[in-house]
Amino acid sequence: MGKLNVKAFALACGVLWGGGMLIMGLIDTVSTWGDAWGEVMSSVYLGYTPTVFGSIVGGIWGFCDAGIGGLLLALLYNKFSKAK
Repeated sequence: MGKLNVKAFALACGVLWGGGMLIMGLIDTVSTWGDAWGEVMSSVYLGYTPTVFGSIVGGIWGFCDAGIGGLLLALLYNKFSKAK
């Protein structure tokens, strides 16, 4: 198996999770669907609230959080895939 492109994997993770946080926040802003999600995420990400601005803040936090996680995951994968 080949190596993962660390930068691309980290960006993909960040975009997916950050975008998901943004979308879920906006859905929670206009409806009651996702209220529990909003409560949990507001305890994880500072500034995340069910408002448009809070959703953007959550999206930024999510992008950074998952980007770092994806970076570490790709680095570990590449390191362990070399070991045989």
